[in-house]
Amino acid sequence: MPPQRATLLQVAQRAGVSRSTASFVLAGRHLDMRISEDARQRVLRAAQELDYRPNLMARSLRTKVTRTIALVSDTLASDQYAGRAIHGSLAAAVAHGHLLFIGESEGDPVIEQKLIADFLDRQVDAFVYASMFTRYVRLPKLLKGHPVVLLNCLTRGSRPAHHQIIPDEVAAGWSAAATLLEAGHRGAIYLVGNPAEHVFAGRERLAGIREGLNASDARLAGTIECDWWPDSAYEGVSRALADGLVPQALICLNDRIALGAYQALREAGLRIPQDVSVISFDDTDMAAWLRPQLTSISLPHYQLGWQAVERLLGPSADPSVQRLPMPVRRRASVAAPGAR
Repeated sequence: MPPQRATLLQVAQRAGVSRSTASFVLAGRHLDMRISEDARQRVLRAAQELDYRPNLMARSLRTKVTRTIALVSDTLASDQYAGRAIHGSLAAAVAHGHLLFIGESEGDPVIEQKLIADFLDRQVDAFVYASMFTRYVRLPKLLKGHPVVLLNCLTRGSRPAHHQIIPDEVAAGWSAAATLLEAGHRGAIYLVGNPAEHVFAGRERLAGIREGLNASDARLAGTIECDWWPDSAYEGVSRALADGLVPQALICLNDRIALGAYQALREAGLRIPQDVSVISFDDTDMAAWLRPQLTSISLPHYQLGWQAVERLLGPSADPSVQRLPMPVRRRASVAAPGAR
């Protein structure tokens, strides 16, 4: 059997003080309760000798505060890359002296409802409601009246009711355009992917790309339509090249698309970046594995998780949408037009 944990009464008896005095000392209230330094030291020494740890369950029953939060997501926790948002959330929770529970619904509203109900039964203090892909959501009714921060998702409406933390995809698109412009590209810049209106990241990235190019009187020369996967991108770029397309630069909507584009360009005898520059988004591990290494604009997963919990547990502020910067990871896939 595990050893019996020391009680507050045992600490008080060893220190020769009352139970309430020991409680005030261990809660850090010795100054306002005018407890002598000698008594404080005796209590701290007794607690250390007895390896005393407070009964958090009993404390939570008294205070109705459990110092726990729950993160509820669709598939965020199990994703290889987006899981870094979990690490950021965990680190921020620890920094605030909280435990973080994590639940994943796999997009099933029934499972999601059960998860939230179970967390509420455990009296968690607050929630982070997270999404794998940036999108608009409708908060579950069970969360109404509870502190909530949205991670990588938004609610519709002109005035947000909760803090919403998302990546700044529009600024990322602008950065992609600016990176090519700085390298000297002005024409024959093509978008690779399918910026469908219902895909938040694609829509925002395209808007930023156009704004960035327009600011320098440049334009996209066109779009090579494909799904957001390597095989579709390979087929789309190969077909465009076979039809006579002569690009100077490709802006791929994610790194998987860039992988397919790399393969198509090489098969066509085109060199990266000497003949065609390539820039992408997400900065997955793939970007550094490709040769030449791929210039990609990073999704700030860790910072998203950290900021969500920081907004939840930090100083009170009016709800707002916070867009986090997406830094450009400059590598070897971008060069001046016609570089040799």
